[in-house]
Amino acid sequence: MSEDKALYPPVDPFSTGLCGHCPRCGQGKLFDGYLKLKPRCAACGLDYAFAEAGDGPVVFVLLIVGFLVVGAALWMEVSFSPPMWLHFLLWIPLAIGLGLALTRMLKGVLVALQYRNNARPGEIDRG
Repeated sequence: MSEDKALYPPVDPFSTGLCGHCPRCGQGKLFDGYLKLKPRCAACGLDYAFAEAGDGPVVFVLLIVGFLVVGAALWMEVSFSPPMWLHFLLWIPLAIGLGLALTRMLKGVLVALQYRNNARPGEIDRG
């Protein structure tokens, strides 16, 4: 990790993660497809084997999207009392779209934060 800092200046984990770029160089692509990580960075050669986001991004997405969609649906119901079919027509596509968009972005951020903090799956610091 110390040689990485000498060769590659630190990049912001949030901007690189949101854009889906390599957490070390900020140039290469992180994803191969929609949510699958590439084996390594094409620009700097960083092996992405360390990256294990698990269910973390999905938990955050459920909390964020649930708060936004349920809050907006409740506000609309109290303010306008639309028919139930209109609620379904509005909120189901919004929840699916936001969920898909945020899952990729938050997975990128969590992988970038794992790299930045030198976190490796399965390792426990026992002092």
